[in-house]
Amino acid sequence: MNLLIQQGIQMQSEIKVGQRFKFCISSDTPSQERQAVVTRVLSNREEGLGPEVDYYLAYWVEAYEIPETETPTTLVFERGNDGNVYFDGRQVIITLLN
Repeated sequence: MNLLIQQGIQMQSEIKVGQRFKFCISSDTPSQERQAVVTRVLSNREEGLGPEVDYYLAYWVEAYEIPETETPTTLVFERGNDGNVYFDGRQVIITLLN
Protein backbone atom coordinates (compact mmCIF):
# COMPACT_ATOMS: atom_id res chain seq x y z
CA MET A 1 0.00 0.00 0.00
CA ASN A 2 1.29 3.47 -0.87
CA LEU A 3 2.46 5.64 2.03
CA LEU A 4 2.52 8.98 0.27
CA ILE A 5 1.12 11.31 -2.33
CA GLN A 6 3.67 13.22 -4.37
CA GLN A 7 2.81 16.88 -4.90
CA GLY A 8 5.56 18.65 -6.79
CA ILE A 9 8.71 18.22 -4.71
CA GLN A 10 6.98 17.83 -1.34
CA MET A 11 5.42 14.55 -0.32
CA GLN A 12 2.41 14.34 1.97
CA SER A 13 2.00 11.41 4.33
CA GLU A 14 -1.04 9.17 4.01
CA ILE A 15 -0.14 7.34 7.20
CA LYS A 16 -1.98 8.70 10.25
CA VAL A 17 -1.60 8.62 14.03
CA GLY A 18 -3.06 5.36 15.33
CA GLN A 19 -2.42 3.53 12.04
CA ARG A 20 -1.05 0.01 12.44
CA PHE A 21 1.57 -1.26 10.03
CA LYS A 22 4.00 -4.10 9.58
CA PHE A 23 7.58 -3.63 8.50
CA CYS A 24 10.68 -5.62 7.71
CA ILE A 25 14.20 -4.54 6.92
CA SER A 26 15.20 -4.92 3.27
CA SER A 27 18.42 -6.86 3.12
CA ASP A 28 20.02 -9.89 1.55
CA THR A 29 19.10 -12.06 4.54
CA PRO A 30 15.49 -12.84 5.50
CA SER A 31 14.17 -10.32 8.01
CA GLN A 32 11.59 -10.92 10.71
CA GLU A 33 8.34 -9.06 10.11
CA ARG A 34 7.41 -6.71 12.96
CA GLN A 35 4.34 -4.58 13.72
CA ALA A 36 3.99 -1.06 15.07
CA VAL A 37 1.46 1.73 15.68
CA VAL A 38 2.04 5.34 14.58
CA THR A 39 2.23 7.86 17.44
CA ARG A 40 3.35 10.96 15.49
CA VAL A 41 3.91 12.10 11.90
CA LEU A 42 6.32 15.03 11.67
CA SER A 43 7.64 17.35 9.00
CA ASN A 44 11.32 18.23 8.74
CA ARG A 45 10.57 21.58 10.46
CA GLU A 46 8.77 19.83 13.32
CA GLU A 47 11.90 17.67 13.69
CA GLY A 48 13.90 20.92 13.98
CA LEU A 49 15.70 20.53 10.64
CA GLY A 50 16.47 23.20 8.06
CA PRO A 51 15.14 23.51 4.51
CA GLU A 52 18.16 21.76 2.95
CA VAL A 53 16.89 18.45 4.39
CA ASP A 54 13.82 18.72 2.12
CA TYR A 55 16.04 17.52 -0.76
CA TYR A 56 16.54 14.18 1.02
CA LEU A 57 13.70 13.47 3.47
CA ALA A 58 9.95 14.02 3.09
CA TYR A 59 8.65 13.32 6.61
CA TRP A 60 9.21 11.36 9.82
CA VAL A 61 7.02 8.76 11.50
CA GLU A 62 7.32 7.89 15.18
CA ALA A 63 5.78 4.60 16.32
CA TYR A 64 5.88 1.98 19.03
CA GLU A 65 6.27 -1.71 18.39
CA ILE A 66 3.47 -4.16 19.14
CA PRO A 67 3.29 -6.19 21.16
CA GLU A 68 4.78 -3.61 23.51
CA THR A 69 8.05 -4.49 25.17
CA GLU A 70 8.74 -4.11 28.87
CA THR A 71 10.54 -0.84 28.20
CA PRO A 72 8.82 0.70 25.15
CA THR A 73 11.12 2.40 22.69
CA THR A 74 10.09 4.99 20.13
CA LEU A 75 10.81 3.76 16.61
CA VAL A 76 11.62 6.51 14.11
CA PHE A 77 11.07 5.97 10.38
CA GLU A 78 12.11 8.46 7.70
CA ARG A 79 10.43 8.76 4.30
CA GLY A 80 13.05 9.70 1.74
CA ASN A 81 12.33 11.77 -1.33
CA ASP A 82 13.64 8.75 -3.25
CA GLY A 83 10.34 7.04 -2.32
CA ASN A 84 11.94 4.65 0.17
CA VAL A 85 11.36 4.31 3.92
CA TYR A 86 14.30 4.03 6.31
CA PHE A 87 14.69 2.79 9.90
CA ASP A 88 18.08 3.03 11.64
CA GLY A 89 19.60 4.00 8.29
CA ARG A 90 18.38 0.80 6.62
CA GLN A 91 15.68 0.57 3.98
CA VAL A 92 12.46 -1.07 5.18
CA ILE A 93 9.30 -2.35 3.51
CA ILE A 94 6.08 -1.00 5.09
CA THR A 95 2.60 -2.50 4.74
CA LEU A 96 -0.34 -0.58 6.24
CA LEU A 97 -2.87 -2.67 8.20
CA ASN A 98 -6.58 -2.01 8.78
